[in-house]
Amino acid sequence: MVDHITPKHRSENMSRIRSVNSKPEVIVRSLLHRLGFRFRKNVKTLPGKPDIVLKRHNTIIFIHGCFWHRHSGCKRANMPKSRQDYWEPKLEGNVQRDLTNIRELQSKDWKVSVIWECEIKDMCRLEESLVKLLDAGKLRSVAVQDKS
Repeated sequence: MVDHITPKHRSENMSRIRSVNSKPEVIVRSLLHRLGFRFRKNVKTLPGKPDIVLKRHNTIIFIHGCFWHRHSGCKRANMPKSRQDYWEPKLEGNVQRDLTNIRELQSKDWKVSVIWECEIKDMCRLEESLVKLLDAGKLRSVAVQDKS
């Protein structure tokens, strides 16, 4: 199938895709900060350079784009119709690298969670899942009792 835009325009589009500080990452970090959690971002010494590291909770959060990391069953994870001989191994390599990094982190006793780009639309559900993941309900009730 023929690409509908010029190679130069395609290159410009691809150059705008960010590997750090993407909009989904900023949203999740902002929510975590509002909930009172402190974290490090893009820690280079850990496998996969995790998006968010909450050392106090021994938890790592990856924020994955549905297309780039092949979110199973998501409409955003469609395979491009052009240059499939390029895209298929590239995207499959991303998935395999993610699995390898997650296994290595888990072997080092980290809790690892993946938040998908499409899950960020529902902020209430996202907040609930983060609170549950980090067991923040207990932390909040203790903090409220301390203030009275």
